[in-house]
Amino acid sequence: MKWIRFLVMATAMTLMAATPARAINLLRDADIEYALRQLSAPILRAAGLSPSRIRVLVVDDSSLNAFVADTQHILIHSGLILKLNTAEELQAVIAHEAAHIANGHLSRRVANMRNARTAAGLGLVLSGIAAAAGGAEAGIGVAAGTSSSALRNFLAHTRAEESAADQSSIRYLTSAGINPEGAVKVQEIFRGQEVLSENRQDPYMRTHPLSRDRLRALQGYVAAYGKDQKSDGTANYWYARTQGKLSAFLRNPNWTLRRADSSATQDIGFMRQAVAYHKQSNLKKAVASIDKALQLRPNDPFLLDLKGQILLEGRQANAAIAVYRQAAAKAPKEALILGGLGRALLAAGQPREALKALESARARDGQDARILRDLAVAYAQTKQPGLASVATAERYALQGRLKDAAIHAKRAEALVPRGSPPWQRAQ
Repeated sequence: MKWIRFLVMATAMTLMAATPARAINLLRDADIEYALRQLSAPILRAAGLSPSRIRVLVVDDSSLNAFVADTQHILIHSGLILKLNTAEELQAVIAHEAAHIANGHLSRRVANMRNARTAAGLGLVLSGIAAAAGGAEAGIGVAAGTSSSALRNFLAHTRAEESAADQSSIRYLTSAGINPEGAVKVQEIFRGQEVLSENRQDPYMRTHPLSRDRLRALQGYVAAYGKDQKSDGTANYWYARTQGKLSAFLRNPNWTLRRADSSATQDIGFMRQAVAYHKQSNLKKAVASIDKALQLRPNDPFLLDLKGQILLEGRQANAAIAVYRQAAAKAPKEALILGGLGRALLAAGQPREALKALESARARDGQDARILRDLAVAYAQTKQPGLASVATAERYALQGRLKDAAIHAKRAEALVPRGSPPWQRAQ
């Protein structure tokens, strides 16, 4: 899907195996990731984890699943987000995955991996999350393994771990003032999956084994810890906005336009309309709709980010720059917004200005391969071939194209001062 390349900047997490494994595409969007930070922050703090160190990201997959890939990333399938009904249910999913991190379940597996002769021999090495340099077909090699089943086995939790995570998650939710009843509702979605053959089960069942006893225990935890917390209006808003934006991009625009007026708030409805018209290549209506949303939330940097992207993809680079500058001024630490500004400046033929934005973006998200690609272009256009080669080598390394990375790294060695930071990165 072409839109993935731009708004959400698709990323791929690929198992590099003797036979090709299915890539996992991540949907990167500043608005959605901010919303997930708002929803997850109180839970992570309750779990004794740092909200600034753990990122909650969305996988472009219609199946229902969520998992921890390492101790710094919680990954949730878009299908699960669209299936859930309330903010509390999504927060329950996040709390459960956070419990796996806090309880050291993944750390024990990583320790076990060290006993293997090579990381690939055990099926998985996580080296980071990278944004795509191109479309969804571009594979990002942040994992190494022998097969997709090896990854699934690595991510699968035992029933003992699941029970421990259940109890911890309910404690985190109540400590954060969130109704834990959502945890039971999430598990009820998967009720009956155990009787299905494995190839018909949602992947959540294969990585998070469920049993009737476990469900009853979870209901007991909720009853014991209490479920009298009031609904959080702010959390409900960000959940509705996340679900609305995801559905607008993932579903047919006519489907979105029929439902936009029934959105939780008017600004979300106008945002969804803007996305739908953008997908229909109707620039005039898309801009008119996003402007209506901005009239309701004039200081919202993420609505400005969306408007900038609509203009940029509508070949209005100069207008996009002005909007992206407004967005960046209101959210100066958002790497994806800064990356959009740099991209617009490149499109307008201003590589020196683009470098400032892109280098700032790279400093905040050093594993975004698209920023690295744009950086390489900007360096090349400003006659800095050594730095262009370094950025290109880093991008290829994130994509798992190690031979290509080596070619550009060696080229960079000959072009940048020996011992300098770029030379060290090339090393």
